[in-house]
Amino acid sequence: MSLPILFVHLANSELYSSLIQCSALSEFSVVQTDVGGHWLTQLESSSAHAAIIDTSELSQQQLSELTTSSAFTHSDVILFSDGQPNPQIDQLMLSGSVFHFRSPVDFESVNDTLIDIASYHHDSSAKRKAVNSSHLDQFGLLVGSSREMHQLYRTLRRVAKTESNVFIIGESGSGKELVANTVHLASDRNHKPFIAVNCGAISPELVDSELFGHEKGAFTGAHKNHSGVFKQAEGGTLFLDEVTEMPLEHQVKLLRVLETGEYRPVGSQQTLKANVRVVAATNRDPQKAIENERFREDLYFRLSQFPVHVPPLRERNEDVTGLALHFLAHRNTEEKLNKSITNEALNAIAEHSWPGNVRELKHCIERAYILADQQIDQQHLVFDTPPLQSPSSIEESIPAGVALEEIERAAIMNTLAENQGNKTDTASDLGISVKTLYNKLERYQAKE
Repeated sequence: MSLPILFVHLANSELYSSLIQCSALSEFSVVQTDVGGHWLTQLESSSAHAAIIDTSELSQQQLSELTTSSAFTHSDVILFSDGQPNPQIDQLMLSGSVFHFRSPVDFESVNDTLIDIASYHHDSSAKRKAVNSSHLDQFGLLVGSSREMHQLYRTLRRVAKTESNVFIIGESGSGKELVANTVHLASDRNHKPFIAVNCGAISPELVDSELFGHEKGAFTGAHKNHSGVFKQAEGGTLFLDEVTEMPLEHQVKLLRVLETGEYRPVGSQQTLKANVRVVAATNRDPQKAIENERFREDLYFRLSQFPVHVPPLRERNEDVTGLALHFLAHRNTEEKLNKSITNEALNAIAEHSWPGNVRELKHCIERAYILADQQIDQQHLVFDTPPLQSPSSIEESIPAGVALEEIERAAIMNTLAENQGNKTDTASDLGISVKTLYNKLERYQAKE
């Protein structure tokens, strides 16, 4: 590890003789003033981390130049003076990290100050990890070097070349759509469209239209023909995200298409052939969804010709800090910057449980990147999931005498706003079905 640079401008031989006795100089690479050149120009070109300057040898003009020097604002500066009041030195004291020692100089204190400066720069050098590249392995759009991810890569490589329907099971934020897209890219259908639809975000009244399309005039508001996602994904891959959130009555229609390979747009008499590979996904336990009558068992068996489990981030310990550095490297490339991250920040990232998985980690790095100037430290990390309030504090925050319906509505609307309108995530956070959420929202709208 290179030593921090200490620039020394001392014309007084007695001061210099005392300075070189300081043990702290061994912690620096010392650069002395070249008598033949301008000392301030030398300081600015030295990239010094610290500087010792005897002001008694400087004119008022030189002191003024020092105040405006860029080197002065980026270095720790130690000034020696004869102790006479000097407005220029007073101004210098307001301009940066400046230590002022008046004659007679206490070199023991100077030595302690130098030790402190050296320690700071040694620590900063050890902490900083300039990030411009990623060391993680990659398959398709997936990134990770852990054993769990390599096992996933091998599975996807094999299933991608088949025409089997794939059912992806994984927690929110674990990268299910990236898995689906990777299956598409590694398949023989990769030259055709990849169409993704969030089944939980579609209004129940529009599910048929979104899936199968509709003819002009098929219903109120159908002012023109609309191609459904089965048509849009013709020859390619259709990704049905959060398929367990689809209303049961529409699951029957989806099952029929998977069984017969045929569908009919709303308002049309023409039957169309479906030429798509279906990849579905859920963040629920499929068996529990079936037991709770949220998901049809026959549809599950039709979709899960090949089930794929995406590991949560907490089971990919080797990848956590690697992904943080990966996201940071990409941001540095995009912004053409060279921000770094401290070991303390990486340790905090490694110790976090990441209930929001890779999405939460990416958001955390994005926020830290904005908050940090040159180096991401632990204080810049903002996690998506703060500690839960204790029951007593939640109870105390709700005023007495408020109707339960008003409390329920406030909880729903606040959660919906927090999730930026995503009804699937909102329903999941509230512990209700998407259909129940839609019913409540429609009831609120009717009362307005």
